[in-house]
Amino acid sequence: MTLPGPTEWPVDDPVGDPSVDILARRAAATPDATAVVDADEGREWTYDQFDERASSRAASLAAAAAGDLDGGDARVGLLLGTRPASADLYFAVGRLGASAVALNVELPTERLRSQAARADIDLLVCERATEGPATAVAPAEVPVASVDAPESDAVASLTLDGTDRVGDVTTTERPLDDERVVMFTSGTSGEPKGVRLTRRNLIASATASAHRLGVEPGDRWLVCLPTYHMGGLAPLVRSTLYGTTTVIQREFDAGATARVLDEHDGTAVSLVPTMLTRLLDAGWQPANSLRFVLLGGAPATRELIERCADRGVPACPTYGLTETASQVATATPAAAREHPDTVGRPLRGTTVEVLGSDGGPTEPVDSGELVVSGPTVTPGYLDDDQTAAAFDDRGFHTGDLGYTDEAGRLWVVGRVDDAVVTGGENVHPARVADALRDIAGVADAAVVGLPDEEWGQRVAALVVSAGGTPESTGLTAERVRDALRDRLAAFAVPKTVAFADEIPRTHSGTVDREAVRERLTAARDGA
Repeated sequence: MTLPGPTEWPVDDPVGDPSVDILARRAAATPDATAVVDADEGREWTYDQFDERASSRAASLAAAAAGDLDGGDARVGLLLGTRPASADLYFAVGRLGASAVALNVELPTERLRSQAARADIDLLVCERATEGPATAVAPAEVPVASVDAPESDAVASLTLDGTDRVGDVTTTERPLDDERVVMFTSGTSGEPKGVRLTRRNLIASATASAHRLGVEPGDRWLVCLPTYHMGGLAPLVRSTLYGTTTVIQREFDAGATARVLDEHDGTAVSLVPTMLTRLLDAGWQPANSLRFVLLGGAPATRELIERCADRGVPACPTYGLTETASQVATATPAAAREHPDTVGRPLRGTTVEVLGSDGGPTEPVDSGELVVSGPTVTPGYLDDDQTAAAFDDRGFHTGDLGYTDEAGRLWVVGRVDDAVVTGGENVHPARVADALRDIAGVADAAVVGLPDEEWGQRVAALVVSAGGTPESTGLTAERVRDALRDRLAAFAVPKTVAFADEIPRTHSGTVDREAVRERLTAARDGA
């Protein structure tokens, strides 16, 4: 492994470097190295220029917040798509000593409003495409600012002029264990959880990832996953730490992404299985420069790994969570081919225990709940009760089921609860079922996940009509989906909808999920 520039970073012993501004340190070490490439507009910035952009954004943030970012516990909400400005702002917020709250632009307004309130944000940053939602989401006392020329007089401007002028800002020193970012994820209870990640978590994750995947001076990591997810943010942190290049593409498209990887000599890319499948279906052939595809967000099927081997795609299946700042375990391409379905061994510094129903460790190959500990693990959630429920002396209880073999390789086989993971997004059936019952003409509903070659799992719903039959209420599968689109994120809307006279239940009155799954499987296969 070849590491450009300084390679010793204060992960285990931060004494002497309380600020840990990795961008400022990188700009001082390799100012002329390429930091960020905008694949959509063909622009690029050196680390010196990227550092200047972050300082200018920080000055604008401080002005927009009118001093409310002082004090060490401020939070800035970011309602932005994947674009270079997201990278600027991540480092700008940290330069002010504040914490970035990453908000998913695809979520309904009510969900965003709840998350902004729970995070107690002091400023909300948007772009032109999200200016309307941002003004609806921000509490009355919270200012809104846009990285584009704002359309409303009530929204401040964070635009950069053509020279990327440096603003007057002083880096605020913060300890490694202070909060650096908040990301929301769906937990086993179905309630969104605000995950608090520290500087230590993010740097430890970047260094552990580098130990597993290696770093070369010419590395160029393509980011086409949303930067409000860890899969999109983690490559930016790692590339900045080691002085390599982040190539940013605003959204994934099989043809365009294949072209970007080729034109920009991509050496790494983070994808979910659905994306990789679409690339392969489009005839993508990786260039010799590609070192690995980090494949996470959902289980990679054995068929997909075999297709990668046949096509020469260096796929590295990985298991990670927002609560662990990305990767927990990652398999090399050789390990993935030799041991189908494994996600590899845990990364450096990370410990994974498998606990049985009695709360004690299991023997190899016996399944149990995965409990993770190490420097990448979050100190907790925004909600203290959620933190208490998920953490104990052993570490973070993930809610995932899995097992290890004698060699320490990890397999993940499901969830302790019934959460559906579709295209890398967590969907809780109870939330979807509640939304279904709010639709006029729906008396009852049950929701499960069905295997799906493209998405890993698909959300499927069995619906009981209030009128006895769907025809009596005018319900159809498409009308049900249409009614849910204003209530749920797009990924949570069921792809399979079937109707029944009643929901199958056990003797105790709970939903018989296996019976529901059988009926929905039959309906899907018969469609």
